[in-house]
Amino acid sequence: MNLKQLSRHLGLSQTTVSRALNDYPEVSEATRKRVKEAARAHGYSPNPRAKGLATGRSMAIGHVIPISTRHEIVNPIFGDFIAGAGEVYSRNNHDMLLSVVPDVEEERAYRALAARRSVDGIIVHGPRADDPRIALLKELGLPFVVHGRTGQDEQSYNWVDVNNRRAFQRATEFLLDLGHRRIALINGVEEMDFAQRRRAGYEAALIARGLAPDAGLMFSEEMTEDYGYRITRALLEHPDPPSAIVAASMLTAIGVRRAIGDAGLTMGRDVSVVIHDDVLSYLKNGGDIPIFTATRSSVHLAGQLCAEMLLDIIHNPGQSWRHKLLEADLTIGTSTGPAPAANR
Repeated sequence: MNLKQLSRHLGLSQTTVSRALNDYPEVSEATRKRVKEAARAHGYSPNPRAKGLATGRSMAIGHVIPISTRHEIVNPIFGDFIAGAGEVYSRNNHDMLLSVVPDVEEERAYRALAARRSVDGIIVHGPRADDPRIALLKELGLPFVVHGRTGQDEQSYNWVDVNNRRAFQRATEFLLDLGHRRIALINGVEEMDFAQRRRAGYEAALIARGLAPDAGLMFSEEMTEDYGYRITRALLEHPDPPSAIVAASMLTAIGVRRAIGDAGLTMGRDVSVVIHDDVLSYLKNGGDIPIFTATRSSVHLAGQLCAEMLLDIIHNPGQSWRHKLLEADLTIGTSTGPAPAANR
């Protein structure tokens, strides 16, 4: 049943029916109730696009992904974030517009979205230190929420982030408490803000215990299984290998674990490993007993929170900048144990 048919069935004008369904104040409560009951009974739901035309909104949220980071689309971390955000969009009758563009076209893509009014707001992914997209989106007047932070003035834009510095400080402190002194960091790309914060937390924990950070134990690269494997294998072949590793993601940690096994060593006994776990739907950290000791924060939840924040900003403009800092839990798994006596 369409709007015209529902209106004819009720003996009301299409305008009155539309206003009743959208809770306009000039419609009486009795009429609103009658219209909504009839709509439910006949399986009618308003067309979001039509509603968008009436409100001047596109009823869509934009996500722009540069081609250089196209791997994000098949990365389970990105997938879980999008799933969380998508649930919120669906509940609120919004579509998601995902644009994959050449790096040199990224600014033009944002400008085109704003000029065509294709989206009501933007979620910014993978913020870099001093990210130019912040100033650009402010100039364009597009509501936006950053998943993460940029190292710029954190009070001047909307963001949802996990406390990466504190998470990696706690992870390193945990290993230090177990007697480990040579602790390697297998980090993400340190052009990214989250990776810089993780390294800062790792270094702060070492310095607080009187240990100088060793550049030979710190690595920065795209977080893949192969990266974790290559770096760990090289570390374990070193004359003075680390007794513990802090890895920046579950994907990297799978490679770390494989390299430890290939070296004939046992994870948790010969080499301890702490990871960051985004609590992924299709890549679980074991069952009742976690495989990896991990700092844990749900990227699915982060997607929901970013979407909810952005929709609230869109529907209630003029608010002050919004911020949400999530703390990671430290969960103990089988991947950590006391440092071997020779490494104490």
